[in-house]
This record gives sequence, C-alpha cells and structure tokens, in this order.
Amino acid sequence: CHTAALPPRCPPSAVPYEQELVQKRTFTKWINSHLAKRKPPLEVSDLFEDIKDGVKLLALLEVLSGQKLPCEQGRQLKRIHWVSNIGTALKFLEGRRIKLVNINATDIADGRPSIVLGLIWTIILYFQIEELTSNLPALQALSTSVSSVDSMASSETASPPMKRKVVTKFQGNAKRALLRWVQCTATQRLGVEVKDFGPSWRSGAAFHSVIYAIRPDLVDMELVKRRNNRENLEEAFSLAENQLGIPRLLDPEDVDVDKPDEKSIMTYVAQFLKHYPDPHQSETDGQQEELLLRSIPTFALSHVCFQREERKVLRELKAWLDQLERDILRTQGGEGSPADKYQAFKSFRVQYEMRKKQVESLLQPVHRDDKLSVDQAVVKQVWEQVSVRLLDWHMHLDKSLPGPLGVIGAWLHRAELALREEIPIQQAHEETANIVHRKLDQHKEVLANLEGHRQTFQQIHRDRAVNGVPVPAEQLQDMAERLNYVSTSSHVHIIKLEFWEIKYRLMAFLILAESKLKSWIIKYGRRDSVELLLQNYIVFIEGHKFFEQYETTFQTLKQASDIYVKSDSSAGEREGVSEFLSEATAQWRNLAVEVRSVRSMLEEVITNWEKYSSVVASLQAWLEDAERMLGHPESDKREFFRNLPHWIQQHMDMNDAGNFLIETCDETVSRDLKQQLLLLNGRWRELFVKVKHYARADEVDKLRKDYEDSVLALKIFVETSSERMNAPVQVSFLNIRTFLQDIEVKMLGYQCVALDK
Repeated sequence: CHTAALPPRCPPSAVPYEQELVQKRTFTKWINSHLAKRKPPLEVSDLFEDIKDGVKLLALLEVLSGQKLPCEQGRQLKRIHWVSNIGTALKFLEGRRIKLVNINATDIADGRPSIVLGLIWTIILYFQIEELTSNLPALQALSTSVSSVDSMASSETASPPMKRKVVTKFQGNAKRALLRWVQCTATQRLGVEVKDFGPSWRSGAAFHSVIYAIRPDLVDMELVKRRNNRENLEEAFSLAENQLGIPRLLDPEDVDVDKPDEKSIMTYVAQFLKHYPDPHQSETDGQQEELLLRSIPTFALSHVCFQREERKVLRELKAWLDQLERDILRTQGGEGSPADKYQAFKSFRVQYEMRKKQVESLLQPVHRDDKLSVDQAVVKQVWEQVSVRLLDWHMHLDKSLPGPLGVIGAWLHRAELALREEIPIQQAHEETANIVHRKLDQHKEVLANLEGHRQTFQQIHRDRAVNGVPVPAEQLQDMAERLNYVSTSSHVHIIKLEFWEIKYRLMAFLILAESKLKSWIIKYGRRDSVELLLQNYIVFIEGHKFFEQYETTFQTLKQASDIYVKSDSSAGEREGVSEFLSEATAQWRNLAVEVRSVRSMLEEVITNWEKYSSVVASLQAWLEDAERMLGHPESDKREFFRNLPHWIQQHMDMNDAGNFLIETCDETVSRDLKQQLLLLNGRWRELFVKVKHYARADEVDKLRKDYEDSVLALKIFVETSSERMNAPVQVSFLNIRTFLQDIEVKMLGYQCVALDK
C-alpha cells in the first residue's frame, strides 16, 4: 500500500551553512547576470530579502523566457501583493511542466533560505538544461537516451500540492548529461579525471580543460599542472570572464574546499555550453564534435543491444507463461485427491513467485511517463492472466473444504484482499480520504467475524478433520499461518487507515485554505464587490468555524499519528509521519497569518472606498461653488474661502485614499480612478493658485484683532500711569513703597499681555 508520506522539504538534504553561503553568492551572481539584460536593469543585493516581494523574481523569469508576466509593483506593496507575485511565478513554472513540491509562496515571502535556494536552483536547472539540449545535437541525443525534459518533469507521482519539491530525477539527468558533456568534450582528451561536480574541480584543472575545448590558445596545461589550486582557479575564472564573456559566479575560495558545492559548480559550468563551438562551423570544430559523437554511439549502441536482448527475454518469458497457464488449467481440471491438488497448486505457486521479481523489473517502462512496449504489454497481460488463474484456483481449493472450513477459507481470502489492497491516491485529497474511509468500513466489516472464525478453526486444526472428514495437512497448516497473519496485521492496518484518512482530511483542508486565500488576495473591484467579498470571507471563516476546524482536525491527527507510530510502523514511516506533522504545522502557521490578514485588508479597502467616495462628492460640490465665487466681491470671497484649510485636508485625504485604491484595485477600476483624480486635481490646482492666500485669512484676522487689543491695553496703561504719576502723593515711606508696588504690578501685567499677543 502506498505510504503517501509527505516528501522532504526542498532542498532534499540540509545544506551546511558554508555551502548555503556559497550557493547564495553564486545564485545571486547568476541572477544578476540575467537581470543586467533587462531594460531598465535590476540588481539583487540580498537574495533572501530582495526576492520577498516577487518583483525581481518575475523580472528574472521574463528575461529567461522572453514572456511578459503580470506583476504587482509600487511603493505601497503589502505582503498580500508579495504572495500574489510569487504565486504568479510559481504558476508560470508549473505551466512549463516544472513540478514544484514543498515550495510555497508564503515561504518565499518569508525569505526562508532553504526554500529560496531550492526555487532558484529549480529555475537554473530548467533553463540551463534547455540551453544544454539545444546547443549540441549530439549531446541532445545523449540527454534523450537518458531522459527527456518533459518526461522527467511529468514523471513524478502526484504529491500533496500544499508543499512543493523540485523533481529530483530531472536534477539527476541534467547532472549526468552535463558531466558527460564535460568528459567527452574536454577532460578525457587532456587526461583530467572528472567524476563529479565536487572535489574533481578543486584543483582548477577541470575548468581549464573546458576552456581549452573552446579556445585551446588560452590554456597551457603544463603550466596548470605546476600551479597550486588557488592560482589555477583564479586564472580559469579570469580567462572565462575576460576572454569568453562568462560571468564570474565563483571565487577560488568557494571551490578550494573539501566538499565544494556541486550546484554552484554546475551552475557555473553550464554557462560554457553556449560558448562551445558549433560543430558545423569549422574543421577543428568538426574534429571536436567527432570526438563527442565517437563516444556517444557506443553508449547508444549498447542501449540498442540491451533493447534487443530485453525483447528476446520478454518473448521467452511469454512462452514460459503460456506453458505455465496451460499446465495450470490441465492440472486443475484433472483427477486427484484434495491433498494432491493442493500440492500441485503449491508447486505452480512456487514457480510463479520465483519469476515474480524478474517479471516486475522487465515490465518497468524506461521512464515513468512512457508507455510499455508491445512485448512488455503482451507479457503483462499474460502474467496477469496467470495471477488470476492461481488466485481463482487457490480460492476454489479453500472454498471446497468441507463444512465451516470452506466458509473460513472464503472469508480468509476476503480478509487478505482487504489487507493487501492498495489505496488509489487521487488528485483531490478529499476523494482519497473518502476512499480510505470506505476501505476502513469494509475492512472492519470483514474483520467482524474474525474471532468466531478463529475459534472454529482452532477446533478443526486440533482435530485435523471436519465432522470426521480429513483435511489436507499442508493446506490446513497454510490456512493456520494465514489466519494468524490476518489476526496480527488487521489491528495495525486499521490504525494505519485511520491515520491516513485524517491525514488526507487535513491535507484537503490545507488545500482548501490555500485556494480560498488565492481567491481573496486578488486585485479588487469597486466597493460593492469588495463588501461582497468580505461578507463571503466572514461566512466562510466564522460560519464554518475555520480556525477551530483546523485545530480539531490537527489534534485528531496527532492522536492518530501517536497510535500509528507506536503500532508497528517502520523507522522510515515514523520519520515520515513526524516530518509531515512538522510541515503541516509550518504551512498552517503561514496560512493562518495570511488568512487573518485578509479581513483587515478588505476592511481597509472598504474604508478607503468610503473615504474616497464621500470626499470626492463633497469636494466636487465645493469646487463648483468655489469656481463661481471667484467672480464675487473680495469680502464675499474672503468669507467663502475662510475654511480653505479644511478643504486642503479633504483634498489630501482624497488623494491618499485614491492612490491606495489604485494600488489595490483591478486595472479597469484603477484606470477610472486615475482619470477621476487627474480631472479633480487639475481643477484643484487651477483654483488653488488663485485662492491660496485666503488659506491664512482667519489667522490674519486673529493677528489683527490681537494687535488692536494690545494697542488698547497699552493706551489704557499709559493713561492710568500718567494719572498716577501726576496725582499728588503724600510723602511717607509706606506710601512710596505702595505706589512703586502698584506700578510694578501694572508693568508686569502689561508685559504678560504683550507676550501673549
């Protein structure tokens, strides 16, 4: 039964920190070498940060593919727009038949290093291998004999869509083809051994041999042998950059280590392909191509010989199967005791089992997506016929046993079928979960009679007979072993099916959440459509108790997984279960954040629509009145435009809301908004030039009144002071002191008034 364990996260194995840094530098340089071709050019400084909004990722894909891709751009991009851009890029790659598993838009938006590197490596691998197969016809033949891009890309079986992973078989064939090209065109001629894209390149000699294959005049291999690693690497990278125009993606310290990063080296070496001479251009080039072709026919010829030998083996196997089927039919219809018949069946069954492994290997297509050959299809048909013959014979022998033992025999076959029946994995996880649920019910129904059949069989097994009728001892012993297997395996099988059902329920839930999220993170329409979208969001989230439903499902899955891994699962399955739970948790964490942010985004859009609509209506009405007021007397204008600061603020609010809506709405709505803002802002500018001086009218009036009040206060003070100064004073110390204090108080009061004004 297919375990359907979630594949490991991409990249498949954890990249050591130093290798991660090398990959980051190499991939960044590779990206920049392509973004430099864009108009205007772009540049990536920090790969993990610069890729988050998806803008430069889409620009890279446009340069590589020559296609124009839709992209959210602007200074006010929010995370919801980042995810939309990255989703567009992933969808584009999937449209190119590049299967992605374990690469999620939210992970890229988070700048997760392993996921970002995995995605860029997929892009490099796909577009570089396309160059590889198009540059050299001979190499294309070699690549085809290994596997084609399309067959590799589509050969992966359906995996949980919520997590996307690079097709590893594609990587393997690209690596083999590129290595074969290096060996055939360069290293074998010069006696340089290259077995991989790792340590074989450390000395720098392999890089020089590739350059030599393109421009022999640039390389002195004797000098290469005398120099140390760093010198060779530096010289090779400089020659490639200065003489061949190949961007310098690596530094000597990246390669002169115990375990150089093979992805970085592959990325760099693949660039040499487009510089390899066309075999039809010159005699020298023809000699180089001849060297390549000389090595490939041997490979291709051996492949042809293998196919002929395989056809011969398949025809011999068919003849043997035809004879076996005839012998089975003859023996099954012949005379003999039950014991003899069962012994004959066992003999045929042994022959069948001995051939089983050979047949299964011969019936495998060259590539998963390939169809079987005619010979394979014929053998498969005959093999299945023999399998059915043996199974029918076995069932007949068991059902023919006397009394209740025949009933047990028939039941035993149904129980065994339930145990070995594979679960067909559907594209829709909900369908898979429903199938598992039905199989679980069927299995429980079959096993409901287990205890009764076991007790009856134990009595028969002790008596070696049914109601005095003897039973073939070997058949009885085989049934005892099979019954024991069913007894011990059924409990574990039910636990496994229960785990699978809830696992696929959770996967279906996560897929639904992702699809809903995609329907919500769109370019919005007008206010009524956004309000409808918010209403649908609330109905779905609150009506279906979305977050509570996940928590319930996940907790049920955890309980089922604990029971499953404690039952009888292998170490590999336990690891797969643990990894699935970890991946599902991480995916939900990202999804939950995005889903929750949808509501605030929708509410913000609606708020801006409300602000924009109300301000536009009132501002239009005011503009009409203001434009008419320009012909009125100055006093009327001063009075009308007294509240101009309020309308300045309204005008700013309108533009803020309008620009936000332009960034978040679809093209049609944005175009209408831009046109409306253009007209209103034009009218506003024309009016404002004429009336802007009124903006401070209230402030000027207030200053004038303050001035007049101050003058009046000063006048009163002066008059009062003069009266005091001229009034007769009875001279005494006490009177003088009181008079001075009174003057000081009045002076202080005047100063305070002046300061306030």
